[in-house]
Amino acid sequence: MLLMDSSKKMSFTRCIRDGDLVIVYERHDTMKAVKVCENSVLQNRFGVFKHSDWIRKPFGSKVFSSKGGFVYLLAPTPELWTLVLSHRTQILYIADISFVIMYLEVVPGCLVLESGTGSGSLTTSLVRAVAPRGHVYTFDFHEQRAASAREDFERTGISNLVTVGVRDIQGEGFPDEFSGLADSVFLDLPQPWLAIPSARNMLKQDGTLCSFSPCIEQVQRSCETLRSDFTDIRTFEILLRSYEVREWKLDHSKPNDGSSVACPPCKRRQTSIEVSVGDNTNSPAVMARPSAETRGHTGYLTFARRKCVT
Repeated sequence: MLLMDSSKKMSFTRCIRDGDLVIVYERHDTMKAVKVCENSVLQNRFGVFKHSDWIRKPFGSKVFSSKGGFVYLLAPTPELWTLVLSHRTQILYIADISFVIMYLEVVPGCLVLESGTGSGSLTTSLVRAVAPRGHVYTFDFHEQRAASAREDFERTGISNLVTVGVRDIQGEGFPDEFSGLADSVFLDLPQPWLAIPSARNMLKQDGTLCSFSPCIEQVQRSCETLRSDFTDIRTFEILLRSYEVREWKLDHSKPNDGSSVACPPCKRRQTSIEVSVGDNTNSPAVMARPSAETRGHTGYLTFARRKCVT
C-alpha cells in the first residue's frame, strides 16, 4: 500500500507488517500484488515462500524459498501498481501518466477532478502527486467499476486522498460543489467535448485541462470546443522506445562478414549499438537494441489552460 507515516506523508521506509500489500518481483515481466498474511504461503516455480518470513523485513528485501529460489518484496509504488493492477478498462501507462502530471502542473495540495476512473492507473499516480494535503475526485458512470476502484484504493492505502463517485460526466457534468475550485481536470471519455464546458466551470482561472483520446477525430472536435474558453491548446502523442542491453560474445577469429556477434536471427532490421569490452580474441561486447515489445500508439493527450477573465 502507499504507506502513510504520522505526518501524513507517503513512506516506504518502515518494515513490512502483517496485512501490508507487497509487489512480489519474480522477474522483469512477472510481478504480482500479494497481501501479507502471517499464516499464508506463496507458491511459484521458485518454491514455497512463507509470509511469516517477510514480516519485519524492509521493502526491497530478497527472500528465499525452501529450495533456494528467491523473489524480491517491493513497495507498491504507483509505477509498479500500474503494471500489476486488474485491467477493467484500457489503462494509461507510465510514459503517458508522467507527461500528464507534468503538463497538468499537479503538485502537493492540488484539487484534481478526473472523469473516467477505469482501472485507477492514473488515479493512483495523481494521488501521490497531490499528497499529503491535496485530494483527487474521480468519477465513472459504471457503478461496478467505481466500486472495484474503491476496493483497490483501500488495498493500496490511499482512500483518504481519493473520492470515487458514480456519475455520467458527459451528460450531467461535474458536481456544482467544485465550481471554481479545481486546479486541474483530466478527461478520459469517448466524447470529451461534451464535458469541456462543465470542466471549464470547475477550474480556477489559469487552471489546466487534459483530455486523453485514442482517435484524432476526437481530438479535432475537442479542440474546436476548447477554443472559446481556453488558451495554450496543445496535443501530444507519446511514443516510448525501450532498449534491451545484453552481453554477447565476439569471435574475432572469424572473418568480419557482419555476423561476428552471436545475436539471434531477426526478420526486422534493427538499429544496435555495440560497446566492446577488452581486447581478447573472444571478447564480450555489450549490445543495445530496440525491444521487440515496444508499445506503439496509445492515444493523444490534449492540454489547455483556462483563460483568465480580467
